[in-house]
Amino acid sequence: MPALQWARLNADLNLRLRRGAWYRVLELHPLEAVLDVRGGRVTVPRPFLEIVGTPPRRWTVVADLRDASHVPPDWGGRYAVCPNCRERQPLERRSDMRCHRCGGQFEISWNEGYLAAG
Repeated sequence: MPALQWARLNADLNLRLRRGAWYRVLELHPLEAVLDVRGGRVTVPRPFLEIVGTPPRRWTVVADLRDASHVPPDWGGRYAVCPNCRERQPLERRSDMRCHRCGGQFEISWNEGYLAAG
């Protein structure tokens, strides 16, 4: 039985995935991966994915996206993605944050450099 793998977008593209969110890999092929997105199957080209054996347990900082949908303007073009439930919420200037949706408390990955974040 293959080990579980997780993937997230590593490109600023609108491909039906939340940027910064980790999704379970259902199938891995040479040119594409099939991900579990809200109980459905989404096929994504592998070059656009970062694939790991264990998803990090820190908030991902996402900033300066070209075509992100449904991001409130008062968030200032930056937000955080919960590592547990994929919820987006505005960033707080601190080392950790509690998720408004799942209640999990996680450190913020300020130094990760995800996409345009620095």
